[in-house]
Amino acid sequence: MLRLFWFFLVIMLLEGCAIQQVGEFVPYYQVETLKPYDEVLAELEVAIAENNFRITGHSRVGKVIRDRGSKDFPEYDTIQFCNLTHAKTILLMSPEAIKYMPCNIVLYQTGNKTIIRTHLIPTDTDNAALKQFSDKMNVSLKQIVDFAAEQ
Repeated sequence: MLRLFWFFLVIMLLEGCAIQQVGEFVPYYQVETLKPYDEVLAELEVAIAENNFRITGHSRVGKVIRDRGSKDFPEYDTIQFCNLTHAKTILLMSPEAIKYMPCNIVLYQTGNKTIIRTHLIPTDTDNAALKQFSDKMNVSLKQIVDFAAEQ
């Protein structure tokens, strides 16, 4: 009887561990490059502009931490960007999509590599127009990242 109790307890615990977290899965796209960090950052700014987006914010987190006394702290940046025509389009389709605005790219150094990462717009929706728009935006986001990473 005691063995049966432990068996069911273990099964219940394992099932509890398998339960997915509540919330939405937001996919991301990440690329690594050996290009110098400042070159990647400059290429990102060019790619964002060439894809008809405007940079709305740029946080140089690593630089600020170094300026405050941690001289060997690595590079970390976040760049926010938006296209108001695209924003209007997606928000008319789905007001909840505001959580994906503005678009965001992070880049940071680890060892001799620069990591570039962006959140993609989820495409798991029953709204065909929203899915098509999200697919198109995700292609643009990946192109921006890829352009910056190219050797």
